[in-house]
Amino acid sequence: MEGTTFAAPAWAWLAVGAVIAAMLAVDVFSHRDHHVVELREALLWSAVWITAGITFGLVIWLWRGSGPAVAYYSGYLLEKALSVDNVFVFALLFGYFRVPPAYQHKVLFWGVLGALGFRLVFIFAGAELLDRLTWAGLVLGAFLIWTGWRLAVRGEPDVDPDRNVAVRLFRRLVPTESRYHDGRFTARVDGRRKGTVLLVALVAIEATDVVFAIDSVAAILAITTNTFLVWTANAFAVLGLRSLYFCLAGLLRHFGYLRYGLAVLLAFAGVKLILAETPVGKLPVWLTLAVVVLTLATAIGWSVVAARRDTRAR
Repeated sequence: MEGTTFAAPAWAWLAVGAVIAAMLAVDVFSHRDHHVVELREALLWSAVWITAGITFGLVIWLWRGSGPAVAYYSGYLLEKALSVDNVFVFALLFGYFRVPPAYQHKVLFWGVLGALGFRLVFIFAGAELLDRLTWAGLVLGAFLIWTGWRLAVRGEPDVDPDRNVAVRLFRRLVPTESRYHDGRFTARVDGRRKGTVLLVALVAIEATDVVFAIDSVAAILAITTNTFLVWTANAFAVLGLRSLYFCLAGLLRHFGYLRYGLAVLLAFAGVKLILAETPVGKLPVWLTLAVVVLTLATAIGWSVVAARRDTRAR
């Protein structure tokens, strides 16, 4: 991508890491007690995380210019949109495990830390593959098109943790029991340390997020292979996932057509990767940003109109 091939110095990585660590520390301190996150609090934290993401894009603009900034914002919007699908699956998992609302923030916090780690590994691995293997873009592009098709045609996702390989393996290796023990991940029961059902729920969410991470990282690598831009766009989008969950968990069914918009974006990212390996070359970042914004606006508007029509019909 033109203008996005710069190599970020070590101090830039350290500075971003320090900012993220500081914000996470504030978040932990604010939720050190187990309490139900109400809508007002969730909206406030969502505003904080979104402001941080937008502000960082402005920093990129001032530091490196418009090209990298547009690439960052395109990736940030794409990751933010894809995270809505995560929220729906997390809501199903919490319902399956009957996780009390007061403990859900704790699970999501540690889930986000794991998500940041997974994405960092996938970003560097994916960028390296695209750089070294000329056919990797074709394979990754085909994978994204298939993922978009699967998202468009699927019904409600199957989130049965009993069929999840990671959860089954964890239960086989680690003694667990079915109580929550005041929101702790482990507890001593009959003289033996065991994992609580809250820990099992965390494993289920982390295992599910690995799949999300592969899809989202592959999609954003279609925008730019600059690891610094990809990582920061991912990080700032994922950091707001907890607040987004508490804002949208009860409203997701009103956005019934959003998944079609996400499917279009995934397929577009796949086509973009494939075209980059042809004489057509890489599409401009401004076009990517325009497609992301227009697709999301159309899907959300379509969902809102359909929801109002259904309400009137009742």
